[in-house]
Amino acid sequence: MKHFRSIITLGCLAAMAAAAGAQGFHSGITDIMRAGPRLGPPAARPAAPANTAPVQRSAEFIVALVNSEPITNTEVLTRVDRLIKENPDAERVPRNELTRLVLERLISERAQLQLAKENGIKVDDVAIDQAEQTVARQNEISLTELRRRVIAEGLTQAEFRRDLRDQLLLTRLRDREVESKVKISDAEADEYLIDQRNQAVKNAALQNLNLAQVLVAVPENATDSQVAAAQKKAQDIAQRARAGEDFAKLVRENSDAPDRANGGAIGMRSADRYPPLFVDATQSTAVNGIAGPVRSSAGFHVLKVLAKAQIGSGDATVTQTQVRHILLLNDPKRTTAQAVAQLAEFKRRVQAGTADFAGLARDNSQDASAKDGGELGWSRPGQFVPEFEEAMDRLAPGEISDPVVSRFGVHLIQVEGRRDAKLSQSEQREAARAALREKRVEEAFSTWVQEVRARAYVEYRDPPQS
Repeated sequence: MKHFRSIITLGCLAAMAAAAGAQGFHSGITDIMRAGPRLGPPAARPAAPANTAPVQRSAEFIVALVNSEPITNTEVLTRVDRLIKENPDAERVPRNELTRLVLERLISERAQLQLAKENGIKVDDVAIDQAEQTVARQNEISLTELRRRVIAEGLTQAEFRRDLRDQLLLTRLRDREVESKVKISDAEADEYLIDQRNQAVKNAALQNLNLAQVLVAVPENATDSQVAAAQKKAQDIAQRARAGEDFAKLVRENSDAPDRANGGAIGMRSADRYPPLFVDATQSTAVNGIAGPVRSSAGFHVLKVLAKAQIGSGDATVTQTQVRHILLLNDPKRTTAQAVAQLAEFKRRVQAGTADFAGLARDNSQDASAKDGGELGWSRPGQFVPEFEEAMDRLAPGEISDPVVSRFGVHLIQVEGRRDAKLSQSEQREAARAALREKRVEEAFSTWVQEVRARAYVEYRDPPQS
């Protein structure tokens, strides 16, 4: 919901944040599958200051070699220009220092991509197609509109898809080299729970929230009168909600958000997994209270607080989803496209009533859930990989997803039910284990990136003399 940024800048900002922290430069953005990159119309962005005009590029030359693979001045300057244009924080970093940081980011990225290739990690076109659709969906725009905006941001479609491929490669490499090796013991999870319980109860950052929303969308390049009309509609909805009208009914009749099928409920999750705009707006709002409308890049949001709970408290609750799936693993004998086609046919048969989801799972799913008809039980937020969870969260009970490509293979997902439930002690431990593991992964990833960079042979080149 924040300022719009292009996908290439997302990757740059996420990796540069720690290195540039001393300069006052910060970004909380993670990879594309974990957070929703927001692409906006060029007119919505502030113009670049005069002293950041694009540098004249009269000649192409190599500025560094990474294991004999070149990085050119054009690559560096293009990313610097885009970074300055799209991120106001970058303007506070001296140009020479920003250029150095971008070059170091490109060197580190190139070394990781080379390692991914050496390890045989691949991303096929079907996964890129799905990532492209995810970006469009998270920006609440069509695929056609996404592609138009990509071009407006100065990227060709081929460059945009290449950037998506690189981001997915880096995510899969990280999972293989870092995430799979981080383990959290029961004792560590229990200690984390105790620490959380000892934190200040009023600390909003340690709260779980369940919010519902009505979104009144504001179209791209909206006129002042259109914005005013949308704002008035949102204000009227907020007034009706405060007067006691059924919020779910208001959602169904008025919301432009995809979650309207669930009564606008976003689900119980930690505050840091909500847009800061939503957290700030509801911080002092009681349960069942109404906040807003608040303005984001998508439009005006009217928010209802469905539940609040302190993380680590005995009465902590989360929105759980009962889900089952059919998984076809990555297989040299079957392409991803073939797996997608097979699962699409399974979906058609289930919806036509000629096949049973559980039976198809038992006969075809290539994981341990097959014997249980694909049942994965009641899950909590953050339990599955982001690709799977993003698709699952969009489904209403009874719905079946289109085939979903993840790092493990291709899934067909069916949501069977949802509930808000208090966590048992063992479930709280698992939630604590997941939260602590995510923190450890970030620390381990930072160390691993430095190690990969240190192993690479890097040769810096001076610019040619004029």
